[in-house]
Amino acid sequence: MNGNDTLARLAAVLESRKPSAGGDPEKSYVARLYSKGTDAILKKVGEEATEVVMAGKDGDPQRLVGEVADLWFHTLVALAHFGLRPEDVLAELERREGLSGLEEFARRNVKPPQGGQA
Repeated sequence: MNGNDTLARLAAVLESRKPSAGGDPEKSYVARLYSKGTDAILKKVGEEATEVVMAGKDGDPQRLVGEVADLWFHTLVALAHFGLRPEDVLAELERREGLSGLEEFARRNVKPPQGGQA
């Protein structure tokens, strides 16, 4: 088993929780989140991203892992909401493999972030 298997299994569960697949908002957190719509899903992603930053600033490795897991989970919910799957993101990461971060930013005509490296 590898990380791709875990992501694929989770993606299948998230698909099964969609209202169109019979997901019940009374019985499933994910179905409830889907029923609230795009803004609620994206708000949750933003909240989780903030919690990752706070855990990183606190320097607690276990908390950081937990918060990143929450962020990844909610990001997968967002992807599914938009009809995307983890494989789409993995393909994009593979496409970028071997490129310098600066080269990738230039290709997208985006200014690189300050103070860090990609």
